[in-house]
Amino acid sequence: MGESRSDLLAWLNDLLQISYTKVEQCGTGAAYCQILDSIYLDVPMARVKMNAKHEYEFIANFKVMQNVFKAKRIDKPIPVDKLVKCKMQDNLEFLQWIKRFWDSNYGGHAYDAVARRRGQATDTPATIAPLAPTRGAGGAGLSAGAGRSGGKTPVSGHRSGSSAAMQHEQVLNLQAQLKEVSSHLEGLEKERDFYFAKLRDIEILVQQQLEALESAGSDDETLREIQKILYSTEDGFEVPEAGALPVDEEETF
Repeated sequence: MGESRSDLLAWLNDLLQISYTKVEQCGTGAAYCQILDSIYLDVPMARVKMNAKHEYEFIANFKVMQNVFKAKRIDKPIPVDKLVKCKMQDNLEFLQWIKRFWDSNYGGHAYDAVARRRGQATDTPATIAPLAPTRGAGGAGLSAGAGRSGGKTPVSGHRSGSSAAMQHEQVLNLQAQLKEVSSHLEGLEKERDFYFAKLRDIEILVQQQLEALESAGSDDETLREIQKILYSTEDGFEVPEAGALPVDEEETF
């Protein structure tokens, strides 16, 4: 049996100097990242968004965590797709595992959590709320009004004005989030193109060297291995047939 939710939250809040009230809040990935930092003291906390509130921010935090797992050779799958949904059971099980991992690997050294995250705010909401107020609250008010007016719902006046204002605010919030997501995606695309260009340069250089060696009747096993890595694919991936993709999309890694 793992530790209880209350015990885990008490430990987590004391270690990281935060004030989480629910295990679900760990679904942002921020706390998991800093738990690892308390062990290794080298997690790039500047890249961890402690007050993340959107799923794409949670995923970015888990990407940092996955890099740490890879660098430290931690053989434990991270169910990111489940954890970012901020469900209690999934995060409770993972928090229990990471607490056991911490118990086995923490060296007992002093750890200044606030300094390590450079004073980042940690005002994660107590529950992961929807982006805008649900219809439930407004619907209750309308029902009460309908009862007092013989079952007729007002179609004009102050209540309609409030509804319009709320819808306008929802639209503005969604537009702001869309802009933020678009900016994030643009950054990822630039990063992808940057590394693709580097791989392409390496591919060309290796090919030129191999051709030169072949002309001289020689070979280089290291260059062959590099070329093999460049052209390798993941399991289940099939290289498209010629003509299946536009010319500028045929060469991918």
